[in-house]
Amino acid sequence: MNVDWIAVDWGTTHLRLWLMAADGSVLDARHSDRGMGTLTPSDYEPALLALCEDALGQGPVPVIVCGMAGARQGWAEAPYTSVPCTPPDAQSALQVPTQDQRLQVHILPGVSQRSPADVMRGEETQIKGVIATQDGFDGIACLPGTHTKWAHLSAGEIVSFQTFMTGELFALLSGQSVLRHSVAADGWDDTAFADAVDAAISRPQAIAAKLFGLRAEALLDGLDGATARARLSGLLIGIELAAAKPYWLGQQVAVIGAAASADAYQTALTAQGVPVLRLDPTEMTLAGLRAAHAELERT
Repeated sequence: MNVDWIAVDWGTTHLRLWLMAADGSVLDARHSDRGMGTLTPSDYEPALLALCEDALGQGPVPVIVCGMAGARQGWAEAPYTSVPCTPPDAQSALQVPTQDQRLQVHILPGVSQRSPADVMRGEETQIKGVIATQDGFDGIACLPGTHTKWAHLSAGEIVSFQTFMTGELFALLSGQSVLRHSVAADGWDDTAFADAVDAAISRPQAIAAKLFGLRAEALLDGLDGATARARLSGLLIGIELAAAKPYWLGQQVAVIGAAASADAYQTALTAQGVPVLRLDPTEMTLAGLRAAHAELERT
């Protein structure tokens, strides 16, 4: 296997790695559960080698890393780049010394915003992939997840962004609040979701009452758990859309996320008349890492 360089996405819970050919094609994809949350700084190099050592030759191999490896609690802190900015490139990457001289590790910085205060790590590389693959894209990137990001992109730059803890709120409310007795672990109801989105956008100030209503209806009317799950998701995404309206109103929105969450956001946005471009998150991460590697090659 002739590995030219290695692309890495280091998340909080998982490590994803791709062995790359010189033409940018993927030779092999590998992953482990050795995310940032389980590692100390001295653990990163062994965790990386565990996935790629068999593919290393004699000479040094560039390793382009995005994500939480550059966090304060990660391998080494890669300082944030402030908006407005182009997504961080290889020139601003932090080169980390390694004991194994076959590795040349470059950690891409995250992006920060002073007012309102906000940060991202990893999503900026997906945004870099959007800019690299969608020629002349000018609009909004929505990246659903535990902490959903909305970013305004223009002229190849991240102009501003905002983070919503919608995914984490859903997990907390459905798994640790009183609603855990009423919300099913799976299942869905499209109509209940759509109605809940509309209700939350129309009256976001009533969200706390609407949430408890899920428990009350389960007790009094036998509200189905799958319907309650869809309504909970709709209420939370609805208040997010109400707050993020300055981002998506009158804009094209690129939704980049895992299928289930991206489907929900696309449904909610389409109902508001927003044109949605769906992009695969893994493809955008790889496109962003390829662009960063190409910049490294030019330096």
